[in-house]
Amino acid sequence: MAKLFDCITEELQDFIAAQHLFFVGTAPLSPTGHVNLSPKGLDCFRILSPNRVAYLDLTGSGNETSAHLQENGRITFMFCAFQEPPCILRLYGEGQTILPNFSDWNSLYSLFPQIPGTRQIIVADIDKVQTSCGYGVPLYEYQGQRQTIVKWARNKGAQGVQDYQQQKNLVSLDGLPTPLSKLL
Repeated sequence: MAKLFDCITEELQDFIAAQHLFFVGTAPLSPTGHVNLSPKGLDCFRILSPNRVAYLDLTGSGNETSAHLQENGRITFMFCAFQEPPCILRLYGEGQTILPNFSDWNSLYSLFPQIPGTRQIIVADIDKVQTSCGYGVPLYEYQGQRQTIVKWARNKGAQGVQDYQQQKNLVSLDGLPTPLSKLL
């Protein structure tokens, strides 16, 4: 059933490329802190090497992932096959937030489509890869990516998105600061 790997093999890279959705999980160190699990789409995930990945993070109602990474670095990605054959893939690693003023921003940002409302890039070094059966994951038919977040950001404009980030994205639910708090 479950198999462990030291890196993202070519076969697993192909599986990731075929998925339209992935999930990002992080948690603070506090045992009473909130675990965060976020769904992501919009062609924003990239495999940089067999042990390094990145995703383009868009402005959202919170910024838990970034706050948790700043505190402890732990991150898990999960991909599920919603069509045959069944499979669940988890990538475990240590991540960091890359902001637009960082020296490596331009080289990373060039790997992604330009999407209005881009907030930051999350980069993770992967130390463990696990597959499991996925037999309990239901079958779903992919219809397309939602454009709601893109339209929202476009309508707000750059300054409106930055104002929103200042209001909603500087601290986590548990009061942890995010890297954006140093930038904005």
